[in-house]
Amino acid sequence: MADSTDQISDPLARGSSFAADPSGRFGGDSRRITPRSPRAALEPDRVPMPTKWSKSARHPMVIAGNAVFTILILLTILIGVGFAVGKHRFDAPGPLTEDKIVNIPPRSGIRDIADLLTKEGVIEHPLTFIVGSLLAKTHEELRFGEYQFSKQASLHDVLNTLVSNKVVQHQITVAEGLTSEQIVQRLLESDMLAGNIREIPHEGTMLPESYRFPRGTPRDQVVQRMQQSQKRVVQEVWEHRAPDLPLRTPDQLVTLASIVEKETGRSDERTRVAAVFVNRLKQHMKLQSDPTIIYGLVGGKGTLGRPIQRGEIEQPTPYNTYVIEGLPPGPIANPGRAALEAVANPARTKELYFVADGTGGHTFSETLDQHQKGVARLRALEQQRDGTAAAAADPVAAAPAPAPAPTPAARRATQASPRQPASTTPR
Repeated sequence: MADSTDQISDPLARGSSFAADPSGRFGGDSRRITPRSPRAALEPDRVPMPTKWSKSARHPMVIAGNAVFTILILLTILIGVGFAVGKHRFDAPGPLTEDKIVNIPPRSGIRDIADLLTKEGVIEHPLTFIVGSLLAKTHEELRFGEYQFSKQASLHDVLNTLVSNKVVQHQITVAEGLTSEQIVQRLLESDMLAGNIREIPHEGTMLPESYRFPRGTPRDQVVQRMQQSQKRVVQEVWEHRAPDLPLRTPDQLVTLASIVEKETGRSDERTRVAAVFVNRLKQHMKLQSDPTIIYGLVGGKGTLGRPIQRGEIEQPTPYNTYVIEGLPPGPIANPGRAALEAVANPARTKELYFVADGTGGHTFSETLDQHQKGVARLRALEQQRDGTAAAAADPVAAAPAPAPAPTPAARRATQASPRQPASTTPR
C-alpha cells in the first residue's frame, strides 16, 4: 500500500497529469499518465482565436467618423496649446521702455491699429492683439484719439487703454483780461484743436481759465465750454453779491469786472480797485479808466501798441469813461472769476483814487490831495529812472538831462478838479 502511494505521488511530483474515470478514482485501465514538460503544463489547453471585425465596423462611415473624431482631438490639443501660448503673450510685459503717446487716426480699423502700435513699438505680436480683441468682443469699441501707454504695457493693458477711451487731455490756458478777439486768435493758432470758429463771441462771455481737451477737439466746442463756464460762474457770484452794490444786472457786474481786470493783475489789489470804482458809481463820479479809452479806440484788438495821446483822452467814444457817465455799454475784456468776485464784494473803504506806485502796484487815496501826492512821488520816481538811464547811456554828459514830461495820467491828476478827479494811471 505504501508502494502504490509512492507510485501515484511520484508522477505528480515530476509534473505528470492523470486521466481520471468518471467516478473520480484513479486506477485500472482508465488511468493514463501523460507526461508534460513544465512549460507545457503552464500553458492553457486552448488558445482563443482572434475576433474578426464585423461588417459594420468596416463600414466607410465608421472609418470616416473615427478619422473626424481623431482630427477633432488633435485640433482641440492644438487650440489648447495655441490658447496657452496666446494668453502668455497677451499678459507678458510689452516692449516699451518708457511711457509713450500714440495718436490713433479716425476711421482706423483693428488691423490698422495693430500695425500702428507695432510700428510705434507698443506691441510685438499684432496677430495676438487682433485675436484677443476679437475674442473679447472689444474690436468695435476701439476709438481714435491720443492714448498714453505705460512702460512695458502688456497686450491686455494696451487693449484696456483703447477700450477705456481715456484719451490724452491737453491743457489750454486763457489769461484773464483778454478780449474775445484775442482769445479766438489764440484758439486758431493752436494746432491741437480742429475746425474753425464761425463768429467772435460777445465781449465778456468767455471765462478765462485752464481747460483740458483731447487733440482734435473742434474750436467751436472750446468756445461753447468757455461760455457755459462763464454763465455758471457769473450766476454764482451774482447770487452772493453785496446787498448795497450799485449794479442792477449780472451784465453790469461783468462790465465793471472787466475794467478791474484791465487795471490790475495783483490779487491783493482787486477788491480795493473794485471799491474805488464802486464808490465813484455811488457818488455819480466818472470812472476815468484808461483801459476804456483804449477799447473805445481799437475795440477787440485790445491794445494800442503805444501810449495814449492827450487828444485821445477827451475823444468821445461809447466806452471812454473820461467822457461818458457811469459804466460803458459793455465789457472791455473777459474777466476772470477773481475779478468778478472782487466787484461783487469790494473792499469796505472810502477810497476814490489810485495811482501806480512804480513797483507794479498802486497807491490808494481817499482825497484828491493824497492822490496828488502819490502822483508827485510817481513822477519823481520816473524822472529818477529816466535820469539814471540817460547817465548810463552817456556817462560823460556835462549836464543832466531835462526832466521828462509827466505821464498823461499824472498830468490829469494834478489838473483835475475835486469834482472830476483822475483815478488811474496806465499799468
